[in-house]
Amino acid sequence: MNVFVIVLYLAVMVVVGLWAARRARTATDYRVAGRRLGAGLYTSTMAAVVLGGASTVGGVGLGYQYGISGMWLVVAIAVGLAVLSLFFAARIQSLKVFTVSQMLQLRYGAKGGATASSFVMLAYTLMIAVTSTAAYAAIFSVLFPISRPWAILLGGAVVIAYSVLGGMWSITLTDLMQFLFMTVGIFAILLPFSLAAGGGWSGIRERLDASYFAVSSMGFQAILTQFVVYGFGMLIGQDIWQRVFTARSPGVARWGGLVSATYVALYGVAGALIGTAAAAVLPNLAVPEEAFATMAQEHVPAGLGGIVLAAGVAAMMSTASGATIAAATVARVDVVPTLLGLFGAPDDGIARARSEDASVLKDRVYVVVVGLVITVMSMLVSSTVTALTIAYDLLVGGLLVAVLGGLLWKRGTAAGAMWSMAAGVVATVVGMVVYGVLANAPIYMGLLASAVVFVAVSLATKPTTPEISQEWNRRIQESKA
Repeated sequence: MNVFVIVLYLAVMVVVGLWAARRARTATDYRVAGRRLGAGLYTSTMAAVVLGGASTVGGVGLGYQYGISGMWLVVAIAVGLAVLSLFFAARIQSLKVFTVSQMLQLRYGAKGGATASSFVMLAYTLMIAVTSTAAYAAIFSVLFPISRPWAILLGGAVVIAYSVLGGMWSITLTDLMQFLFMTVGIFAILLPFSLAAGGGWSGIRERLDASYFAVSSMGFQAILTQFVVYGFGMLIGQDIWQRVFTARSPGVARWGGLVSATYVALYGVAGALIGTAAAAVLPNLAVPEEAFATMAQEHVPAGLGGIVLAAGVAAMMSTASGATIAAATVARVDVVPTLLGLFGAPDDGIARARSEDASVLKDRVYVVVVGLVITVMSMLVSSTVTALTIAYDLLVGGLLVAVLGGLLWKRGTAAGAMWSMAAGVVATVVGMVVYGVLANAPIYMGLLASAVVFVAVSLATKPTTPEISQEWNRRIQESKA
């Protein structure tokens, strides 16, 4: 019965993609859903894209290890999304661009920093998609008699199919369905059945050590790092910004995002509670991340368990599809035109690739190619945690200061942004080599180096020219209208 529910779910995703393909007539439709999502669609799809396999399967796993304190990874994501929505989303939405790199070029004028950021952003979006795609294996390998590579191919094929058909419109509509599956599967089914399996809250407390019920059991430094890496990551990720670009108005971007953040925080608490109950019921699991699927199969009735497993798949697919179209957009709008420009490609051809009415067919080709690359990479990556850590460390350590500095500090300059990116990436990589990829130190080293260089170089160079500042200010004023 559980297998039937999953197969039906996957088939519906492809059908929705076919239906949505009719709405993707222009590049704006395909990349950012025509910039016309209302509050309902925007809120649900934003929550779906930020809640991936790490938040669902990983969040339950952290609850299994640390109890209530396992909520902090997802709560950090929620706080980052709330800050983005309240203070930056309206401004970002008003810029009418497609990528973070385009924002940097609009703000600073020079192409150097924007070009460098596009390569970092492409690496980040690819790694986010890879980690979500590789996570399919955790569920599909259990449900179907197939090996890990075939499980990844199955999930990857479905995501590519519905993403390529309608672009962001397909992803928006499938994300709405995925949001509903996640809500019902986690809050209405898995959470109550998990608590019941443990004998209720009192029964769980009797079985487990008191540390499972302390919000600080993960450790202060680990909790702080969750906020630095994932909270700050929400502020500048292309996959998140591309959802902001879909909002119909600055108000929708601001308040819809805040509602999404509230939902995400509650989702994190629910995942930690489920993991805590699993620790009481299944004390001998070798891998904490197996708690999600094991609880769904062994302690939820057949059929309902399929909905829970579909919720896990939904979380992975929503993040994978969002990151896939983000990577394809960065490649199409920023990276490939930059590389072609180095070989003398005509400026009008590059401008068309970046325009509102660019060829949707070419965008579809990019989604297919990027999707295939992601699928192959997913088979080669042995540790999704390592890949995710590298992606977020490079993103935050390299780009956070230049992006937020451009939004908040008028005196920031193109040279300051470019050199801060270089210093942040180099310092982060050095930190990984010296302290290890999973250490806390690299991200702090990158942020410190980036901030110092940004301020110093900006003060030592000429301010941004009036022409560039006027265009930037004109667009920013629209968010206040």
